[in-house]
Formats: sequence, structure tokens, C-alpha cells
Amino acid sequence: MPGGRTGGRGAAATKRLEASEEASQREEEQEDDGDEDLRDGGVPFFVNRGGLPIDEPTWERMWRHVAKIHPEGETVAQRIRGATDLPKIPIPSVPALQPSTPIPERLEAIQRYIKELQYNHTGTQFFEIKKSRPLTGLMDLAKEMTKEALPIKCLEAVILGIYLTNNMPTLERFPISFKTHFSGNYFRHIVLGVNFGGRYGALGISRREELMYKAPIFRTLSELIFNYEEAYHRCWHVLKKVKLGHCVSHDPHSVEQIEWKHSILDVEKLGREDFRKELERHARDMRLKIGKGTGPPSPTKDRKKDVSSPQRGQSSPHRHNSRGERRLSGEKKSAESKAMPDLNGYQIRV
Repeated sequence: MPGGRTGGRGAAATKRLEASEEASQREEEQEDDGDEDLRDGGVPFFVNRGGLPIDEPTWERMWRHVAKIHPEGETVAQRIRGATDLPKIPIPSVPALQPSTPIPERLEAIQRYIKELQYNHTGTQFFEIKKSRPLTGLMDLAKEMTKEALPIKCLEAVILGIYLTNNMPTLERFPISFKTHFSGNYFRHIVLGVNFGGRYGALGISRREELMYKAPIFRTLSELIFNYEEAYHRCWHVLKKVKLGHCVSHDPHSVEQIEWKHSILDVEKLGREDFRKELERHARDMRLKIGKGTGPPSPTKDRKKDVSSPQRGQSSPHRHNSRGERRLSGEKKSAESKAMPDLNGYQIRV
């Protein structure tokens, strides 16, 4: 019967959606733990867990993966690996930032440096970043990134951005994570939110120009997030969730962990106005935490001109427990459906 066939198709679609959501949840848990290789829009990407130089198994796995995901397949891998006259790639220099240089100009210089490192399209993340590591360990890793000058992905760019802005005590930094949906798959992205003089912006890297750097010109946190949402909309991605962390300490010796997801906002369940209110509530929470002296401590003395990550000192502050996650929900708001062009299954990866 026609009704039976329609019901069957509906049930199958529901099962596919549930399976997709379950897979997304598993990937989210892996992302938080940093213990497994991840998937980006349904396409797996690997993490180099053996350090540098890259060991032989990781190297060969990377090239096999390149052959799978590149349109030219094995041909491009053979052409590059067999070439004897590959051009030398210039190594970007860490920007030498003077204390007298205005903060916005320093942020632009740092973003140029991050962009010069280039986005890593190999499908293998070169630096293993465990979010549970203390800040001092992550800063040591960022220092290694500047020495190796290899292409990076978005999470590496966040750690590098923290490292390069540690000597700016008037600049507050906090992680912003996005979860989007496109063509049956979920995608994740992260940037380093910044606040200077009451204006919000961000540092980061992405395949898409509009999904990384934002100059500190936004009057509110919600304006910044809505700007990213509009950028995703232009890529035909639907924003599903936003995770906001608290401000990161400026002390590279700190053994505290970064609070990656103080607020978890479900965009659809909250609705537009409640979403805006929760964003501003998070902004107030950050201001209150800093005002009460429980936020990131400012350096006790002027930093040296270089941005090297010093060795652990005996005066490192003790770790204190962070606030529990606040999972927010609200009335689910039905969104108006918008016609999507026929992209023939092509995944717009961001």
C-alpha cells in the first residue's frame, strides 16, 4: 500500500537520523577525551600520537589516507613522494610584538602568522592535543609548533593563539566551539574568542576565510556568534550547538586545565531570543569571574619581549575545581526550511 511504503520510508529516515546523532555523540565524547582519532563531517582524520619526527607507520598511514580523500587518489601521492625538485616552503617567523603596539594590531599580526602556517589538509593532525592537559603542558606544545612550523588544524590554532597572547594581560581569551550539520553529517570547529576593551573578536584557522579571524569590533558576544552563524549559513551549514569556555589564564606556568565548555547551548531548542540571552549570560559570568579575582591571574611582572614558554616554576598555582557544565535547553523552535541547491553529495567541509 502507498501509505505503508511512505511509513516505511519515514521509519528508515528516522533510524538514519538517530544513528547519525548517536555517531555524533560518540565523536563528541572522543573529541572531549582526546583518546581516539576523530571524524570531520563523516570523513576520518588521524592524530599523530608518536611525536616528531613522524614515525614510519604514521607517515605511511597519512599517505594512504591522502590517496583516499584526494580527488586524484593515489596519483597525487605518488607524484609528490616521487618528486626530486619540490620547492622549498618558507618558514613563517613568530611575530616580534612590542608592548607599545596596540592590541588590535598585535592580534592581526598573530592571525597572519597562524594563516602563514597554513591549514592542514593531509587528514593527519601533526600535534596531539589532549584537552585535559594542564595549561603549562599545552604551552610547551605550542612552543614546539612554532619551532616545527607545520600546517595546523583549528584546535592547534587555538592553543597557539593562547600561547602568543599570554603577554597581553588586558586581553581575555576563551574557547568557542561550533557544531554544525550539512548533508547528513556533523562538523565541528573551534576558535579562540577574545575580548579587549569590551569588544569581542576571535583568532583561528579554517578552510573558510569567514570562519576564522574576527577583529575585536563586536559590541557583544552574541553579535560575534551570530556573525559566525551567518558565515555558516553562507556555506549551507546549520548551526546546532555552541560551547563556550571560561577565560584562560595568562600564566604559562599554570597547572590549571582550560575550561572548554562552561556553557553548552543547543541553538534549536533555545530559539533565537533565548540563545542570545544565554550568550550574554555567559559573557556576564566571565566578567563576574574576573571581577571577583577568580579568573585568570595577570602576570606579576612584565613579560620579556620573546614569547617563549618558560619551564615550570615552583610558584605554579594549585589547580582548583571548575564549575560544572551547564547544559541549557528550551522550547524547540521550528525553523523555516530553505531550499538547498543540488550539490551532488559534495560535502562542504569547514
